[in-house]
Amino acid sequence: MSVAVHRIYLAVLSLIVILTTCAIGYYGFTYYQLPIEERFFNDGHELLKPSGDFGHGFGILGTLFMIIGVFIYMARKRFRSWSRLGKLKYWLEFHIFLCTLGPILVLFHTSMKFGGLVSVSFWSMVAVFLSGVIGRFIYIQIPRTIEGRELTLSEVRSQKQDLGVVLKQGYSLDETSLNHIIDFTRKKIEIYHKNLIVRIIVKYRNDLRAISNVKDVLKKNNFTKPQKRAVMQLIQGEISINRKIERLTTMQNLFKYWHVVHLPFAFVMLIIMIIHVVVTLTFGYRWIF
Repeated sequence: MSVAVHRIYLAVLSLIVILTTCAIGYYGFTYYQLPIEERFFNDGHELLKPSGDFGHGFGILGTLFMIIGVFIYMARKRFRSWSRLGKLKYWLEFHIFLCTLGPILVLFHTSMKFGGLVSVSFWSMVAVFLSGVIGRFIYIQIPRTIEGRELTLSEVRSQKQDLGVVLKQGYSLDETSLNHIIDFTRKKIEIYHKNLIVRIIVKYRNDLRAISNVKDVLKKNNFTKPQKRAVMQLIQGEISINRKIERLTTMQNLFKYWHVVHLPFAFVMLIIMIIHVVVTLTFGYRWIF
């Protein structure tokens, strides 16, 4: 899948979620905003109530989307024979799509009314969704191959170029300027701070300072704009790899802990969802068939 096709693919998935949410929200707005005791008298009640044609359908589709989204992604990760069916990151994106659209449909199925055992499943679903957002953030912080496989620390380190050699061979820099640039971009030992946000800010500030210092050196050496652009790409790449190496182990550990939170909520949601479906069928509720 080319970059352009991939962007279209993501845009289509996002558009489906947005349009579905807006369409149902617009159609049922007057119904959903009513107090529960007044909904019976609304014209849309028979369609939008949880057991109505639309409401029931939302629940069925939402449940199917979540189940399909979870299990096809798990299968793609576990079965080697599925590795030929596209890159893992595309499957993850489709998993996110189904597991975003599914909860939205389930939300409309409840008609914004929660209670009893089902509420546990619903809030578990919300927890799964929110933890999924966090998991996605952690996931993209871990360097990966183009196929989506996690890179090891040695593989990340192998991406580093010998910056000094590249600059010395490609550009007319004196020894002092060259040493300054290498020193600016070399990973510095930073004072550890307990606050994660402070650590991130300090690292970001140090990176900006390094880039600014390199620009000053290039300016003193009368580099042309194309030369500056090329060197800065090298420098930013070097800084980026340094940061990847620095956060790789941390993010991998966070990802393991994230599974401890994400998976139990998912199992609770699925178990109660199954109980809900069985009870519904037992009491004779049917959809359009």
